[in-house]
Amino acid sequence: MEPSLVEIRGLSVAFDGVPVLRGIDLDIRRGEAIGLVGESGCGKSVTWLAALGLLPGKAAISGSVRLDGSEILGAPRSVLESVRGGRIAMIFQDPSSSLNPVLRIGRQITEALAIHRGLVGEAAKSEALRLMDLVGIPDARRRFDLYPHEFSGGQCQRLMIAMALAGEPDLLVADEPTTALDATIQAQILDLLITLRAETGMATIFISHDLGAVSQVCERACVMYAGRIVEQGSIDALFSNPYHPYTLGLFDAIPELDGPRDRLIPIPGTVPDPRHLPEGCAFSPRCSRAEADCRVRRPDLKAVAGDRSLACHHPVDAPQRTDEMRLEPAS
Repeated sequence: MEPSLVEIRGLSVAFDGVPVLRGIDLDIRRGEAIGLVGESGCGKSVTWLAALGLLPGKAAISGSVRLDGSEILGAPRSVLESVRGGRIAMIFQDPSSSLNPVLRIGRQITEALAIHRGLVGEAAKSEALRLMDLVGIPDARRRFDLYPHEFSGGQCQRLMIAMALAGEPDLLVADEPTTALDATIQAQILDLLITLRAETGMATIFISHDLGAVSQVCERACVMYAGRIVEQGSIDALFSNPYHPYTLGLFDAIPELDGPRDRLIPIPGTVPDPRHLPEGCAFSPRCSRAEADCRVRRPDLKAVAGDRSLACHHPVDAPQRTDEMRLEPAS
């Protein structure tokens, strides 16, 4: 098997002694798309901010993050600056806070091209216009010198993707890239990510709470809860027959678009405060299948079948789901 592009082992993060990420293990192969799903506060974004050295200095980070076999966790700033954007690029959920409001869009894209590919002058402008065309910005040449506020929210997200592509990265981390966009624009951004991955061959990490979007973009998914991965596997296997009660709860909370209206089935409670995690399984206070051992013994993530991994003492023994869960993105 081809070596992984990125290997994460035992990645943990604590703020002021409080653990918020607890031993993440993850392999990303070249060209594949992986979804990270779970409720807010589960550690999806922190995983990649830690891997790229983007957390504040008070964060205590341990573990290993290897890119093509070379350790980048805790690497010197000069190394990380070549990795960020050049090898691993990240786009964030709020382009309005990521784009500089006082710099023209053309300058922001050409700066990325100068840093990562050494392009300047007309060569940089030509490539910037190509990237703007590639991500679907209409009339790119005329709009090259406009400011971010002169673009719509969806277009600003496209511009963020263009800047991420400027360094020709091997891995694109998309952190909730469709948040706050209407359903039509969401679908366009998802189609764009799928197309770009097919054309460039880059791997993709898609961070989202939207299971429908993940099913469209990704081949494999990791379900996170309270700073840990609790289940992972291929999209088809995971979505047709979830094993972890938390994964099943996420699916059960999705509204049915066809058939009679019915009440949603929410997961009771909330994600626990990391300062006061339960002694055993972090999900046990919310889990209808929890037994005495769940409250005193934390389950480890173990391989269970094929590419499936699971961290649960009493997994769901559910029949295969019959609703062909290639979901439409949530509106």
